[in-house]
Amino acid sequence: MNNVAKEINATDKTKIKPTYLILGSGSFGFALAKELRELDKELIIVDKDAQKVETLREEAYEAMVGDVSDPNLFDTINTKNLAGILILSSDPKANKIALKNIKEKVSPDIYSVVRAPDVINMQEMETLGADLVIMPPRMVAKSLSRSLERAEAMRRGNKLTQWFETNKGKKLGIVVHDNPDPDAISSALALKTIASSFNVLADIIYHGEIGHQENKAFVNLLGIDLYRSEDVGFANYENLALVDCSMPGANNSLSLDTHVNIIIDHHPLPDADIDADFIDIRPHVGASATILTKYLQELNIDIDSELATALLYGIRTDTLDFKRNTDSADLSAASYLYPLSDHDILEQLERPSMSIETLDVLGEAINSRQVIGSYLLSNVGSIRNRDTLPQAADYLLNLEGISTSIVFGVTEDKIYISGRSNDIRVNLGDVMKRAFGEDAGGGHATAAAAQIPLGVFSASKDRQTLLRLVNEAVVKRFLAAVGVEEADE
Repeated sequence: MNNVAKEINATDKTKIKPTYLILGSGSFGFALAKELRELDKELIIVDKDAQKVETLREEAYEAMVGDVSDPNLFDTINTKNLAGILILSSDPKANKIALKNIKEKVSPDIYSVVRAPDVINMQEMETLGADLVIMPPRMVAKSLSRSLERAEAMRRGNKLTQWFETNKGKKLGIVVHDNPDPDAISSALALKTIASSFNVLADIIYHGEIGHQENKAFVNLLGIDLYRSEDVGFANYENLALVDCSMPGANNSLSLDTHVNIIIDHHPLPDADIDADFIDIRPHVGASATILTKYLQELNIDIDSELATALLYGIRTDTLDFKRNTDSADLSAASYLYPLSDHDILEQLERPSMSIETLDVLGEAINSRQVIGSYLLSNVGSIRNRDTLPQAADYLLNLEGISTSIVFGVTEDKIYISGRSNDIRVNLGDVMKRAFGEDAGGGHATAAAAQIPLGVFSASKDRQTLLRLVNEAVVKRFLAAVGVEEADE
């Protein structure tokens, strides 16, 4: 068995991203492969030209040498987790043979796309059972990738439906990340609505505080029911879901060894195995609320004004009004939700009052700023509400000459760090992981955070010394992660 096949078998247990098998990597097949990779799909490419396969591997594609018409080809590929097979060679005879082999040896139901040079061949391939027949240049790669997206959405919707159908009458606990924001809360509310449509009783559970003024107004104005994790017992729920986070115990109130049944998130994948009955993680999408909106559409579930308002606001806040980490799916979801939303409530949410603590932290962030090149770091000292940190980081990013802002503060037992960046050379989520550890930091390219336990230092009675040590450690680690010497100040 070749290396590609071994790698496929090794990852068979937990396939998060849909995998497509492309047979034939001519100009059309390669163009489609590029489109699918941009959509964060897993690909396996087969071509009989060894030199072409080598070139594909150099560009980080999984590729193997093989003849698309070889009846033994599929003996070397684990086809169990394939979402679809695309037969794209320029030889129509070979494509027909490949299609017959797929229907006989792989599955008669697997989604198959076949390339044909003309209408006659197209009709023959449809008779052989092709789900979609394309005739370049009539169909461009982007149109095909959208078709695959729709088919994939249907499969995901069917799988989620099946899960709920088999769990009717059971109680579902929907857990969001600590100190939840509108994206997490609205996504959980959408999943609760889906659960209700299947007669599954669900509660939304959180830990920490809803401290940001906008977030408090969001929950109060829309009348969203939330339960603190301290007030409920997880043992009272037969099933658990994680929304807007993907690992038990990572910025949520679940213990590390908790089995989670449903995971829906849009943050980059952690470097750890994820185990659940249903997993949908889409890092290219700007908000989890976008993913849940698509499920509501796919399952034809009515969206009332409160839910539409919540989801739209969740998408807008997590994408910074479509200026940060925004995908076409976010725009499409927002367009769908906009006419269903309560715009009076949206206007109230956009004009919340600022608390005295937020104003104090913002003032401290300005006064304590350290500027090294285009990086600004600010230690605001002791804090009660960590939601003040991202507000300060957002504000400081507007200062002239600043491309990345990092604001951090200390509670009784942790250091909280929040960052914002508009520097295209910096992936802030990766920087946070390098600086403070895989388990402590993470996020997106333009918005990220970290939290570090104080450990033995939490018992320190000398608060000023503690804050000074924290400042030195955070600044040193961050600058080392971005490759900047502190002496450059």
